[in-house]
Amino acid sequence: MHRPTLSNSAARRIFLDRHALSETPQGDASGDALLALIKRLGFVQVDSINTVARAHDLILFARKPRYRPDDLKQLYERDAALFEHWTHDAAVIPIDYYPVWHMRRQRDAKRLRGHWRDGRREGFEAQFQAVLDHIRTHGACGSSDVGKGEKRGSGGWWDWHPSKTALEYLWRSGALHVVGREGFQKRYDLTERVLDPHVWATHAAPDEAGTIHWCCTGALDRLGFATSGELAAFWKHVTAAEARTWCAAALSRGEIEEIDVTAADGSLRRVLARPGLADDPAIGNAPTNRLRVLSPFDPALRDRKRAKMLFGFDYRIEVFVPQAQRIFGYYVFPLLQGARLVGRVDMKAFRADDCLRVRALWPEVGVVWGKARIAAFEAELERIKRLAGVTRIVFEKDWLRAPATHRF
Repeated sequence: MHRPTLSNSAARRIFLDRHALSETPQGDASGDALLALIKRLGFVQVDSINTVARAHDLILFARKPRYRPDDLKQLYERDAALFEHWTHDAAVIPIDYYPVWHMRRQRDAKRLRGHWRDGRREGFEAQFQAVLDHIRTHGACGSSDVGKGEKRGSGGWWDWHPSKTALEYLWRSGALHVVGREGFQKRYDLTERVLDPHVWATHAAPDEAGTIHWCCTGALDRLGFATSGELAAFWKHVTAAEARTWCAAALSRGEIEEIDVTAADGSLRRVLARPGLADDPAIGNAPTNRLRVLSPFDPALRDRKRAKMLFGFDYRIEVFVPQAQRIFGYYVFPLLQGARLVGRVDMKAFRADDCLRVRALWPEVGVVWGKARIAAFEAELERIKRLAGVTRIVFEKDWLRAPATHRF
């Protein structure tokens, strides 16, 4: 049977449209408009690294340049329109989706209890009641407010004191709810106290089959096309086997179909899509030519294999790579223009010196960095410096390097 085939250009346009990176970045970036953007993306990963701006802030800023960090803080902490939990990593998620996380919380409760019962985390279960009693009496708290007198290590996840582990477990399994952060440290409160019972009660949650369907359909809608493995990985709720079973059933019902997507290297990759994707309106819309700096954790890039297949962009974050072994730098930002990833830049905000310092920029192979592209990059830096909290931009000597030919 002949399968529909998407050209690489068409596939890129659909993918960028689904990730809100096709249209010109503009418009209101607070309240309902910001919530609508997060719903469109599904969730926004949160991360503490702040070389220029934190990941969640840059993800939202890349799509809405009027965005400022306080817009997310208000939506999350004051309006309670978001909640924090895990997808592939820690993320803020629309509160409307909270009941769907019931299966995840149940599975985390079982998995983490076994995983954390080792020599590094022993004793956390004995602290459950003390932690809950403390919060019930004193209100929302952070990890520094519990476990007084317990042995404290370096503060890494592998060295939590028992009450910190208890807090995390009670949050991940549902008894506690994160109500915000102070200095990026989570604040926990009782779920029953801060959430409407309509939202958190077990009866509000779909069953496992309903959750799997919600996850797979939601992932496909936000990716445009995907393998079953990519659908499973999107929210990270369902297993690969569950996603394969859902795909087989959806195929048999005619709800999805197999198509071929042309990769950046010209090869064909078989994926799943809604019927008629070849006629999607996004294919006729050329993405904006506005150059944008993306977070390494941007939802369009977090699947590195997919970015390489679709854009020919070979990327990894080198935060955990020893300095002497880094190819590009500690925290290097991908650069998007139109439907191409045109380079990567190593830069950092030095707030004490009031400057954003551009150390090095590597064009992608075949991408010319002439006057017009450099001007577009400089214009983006002028916008980003406000997010970074500085007023000056400094380019180091020989900042524009030879093309990035290294392959990870």
